Amino acid sequence: MEAVNMVAGDGPQSILLLGGSKHQVPAIEAAKRLGYRTVLCDYLPDNPGQYVADVFYQESTVDKELMLRIARSENVLGVLAFGTDVAASTAAYIAEHMGLPTNPLASVEILSEKQLFRTFLSDNGFPCPAFQELSIDATALDVVDTAKTMRLPIVLKPTDSSGSKGVTILRSLDQLKIEGALAEAKAFSRNGTLLLEEYIESGFPRVIGGDVFVVDQQVVFWGIMSCLRDQQLGGLVPVGERWPSGLDEAQLASVHDCIQALVSKLGIRFGELNVEIIIAEDGTPYFLELAARAGGNMIPNQLSDIAGIDLVEANVRFAMGDTMDVAFDGASASGCYATYMLHAKTDGVFTGLDLSSAIRPHVYRQVLYSEEGSRVAAFDNASKAIGVLFLRFDDEEQMMAMFDTIDKHVVLSIE
Repeated sequence: MEAVNMVAGDGPQSILLLGGSKHQVPAIEAAKRLGYRTVLCDYLPDNPGQYVADVFYQESTVDKELMLRIARSENVLGVLAFGTDVAASTAAYIAEHMGLPTNPLASVEILSEKQLFRTFLSDNGFPCPAFQELSIDATALDVVDTAKTMRLPIVLKPTDSSGSKGVTILRSLDQLKIEGALAEAKAFSRNGTLLLEEYIESGFPRVIGGDVFVVDQQVVFWGIMSCLRDQQLGGLVPVGERWPSGLDEAQLASVHDCIQALVSKLGIRFGELNVEIIIAEDGTPYFLELAARAGGNMIPNQLSDIAGIDLVEANVRFAMGDTMDVAFDGASASGCYATYMLHAKTDGVFTGLDLSSAIRPHVYRQVLYSEEGSRVAAFDNASKAIGVLFLRFDDEEQMMAMFDTIDKHVVLSIE
């Protein structure tokens, strides 16, 4: 696609990208492909994005004032926190101060911290489970006291993490289990606030996930899928997404209405949003999350394949004040698609991947994050994925039959 970002006599326009992890490299590549000068910030010294970007600062993206100074010194005309909750509010902060394209900072902050999100849902009439905030200093006895007014099971989680990091379902008030859950939640908390909320019993077999894209406060791209989970690992961490979602027309319409209503209430102007919803036993959609960023686990790439629209490029263009046609209602898609996150069930050394002859014809892309011979950890959050398989099937029956026995078709050697 022809680049449209040159300023006569001034050279290419600059975009600030917050985060250079393996999941974020496609956004840097897309920006360069469009002709933008890419300025990257990431606090990790070994992030892969630094080898792709034109300019790199090894600095923390949660330091809003520092990021703003860098943005001004580099004279950027757009800022993008692709696929990261951590820097989403930083991006909005910079853009508001510099008069660049952005969603309202207050709304991004609501979507970035779960206690703010739950309060917003409750105050504005959206379905919301009972919840209580807890300090990071809370003890097991504090949890027990708080839970006395709530219905079991309950969920304990940090309020500013993603990818199911630090999340535990408590089906009893056993003190040892609570202490373990507190340790997990505290380990992934940056803001010092934890959340205790009632668990929503699902009336649909899978959590609804995927991404949507907003243009002029209207959802125009509907990438509603459903999440695949490994029950052997507790069933909390997504190990992939499937398309179509499996929802019937009434359920899908209800999900659409709920998402659009929330987008409108928050005043979201543009961009890709990651969504997770549970359909309760009575059919009510409950938001687990609406995140002010593109989804992880390469969801934008998966949806780009399904829709024939480059969502990664769209994120870059809209951040720079440009536009492109991203309208997609799902009706034009053919076939069934799924991703499968390659993951270890135990800590060890990754020594190989074996795909069965039955699944191999359905794999149209394979991305490995870890090389053979490298150490890997048991998959208890999305950051520990070894890689991802992209698969296509002729129909839903074929797809679900394959995933019912996925461990027979995808075998990772961990020693």
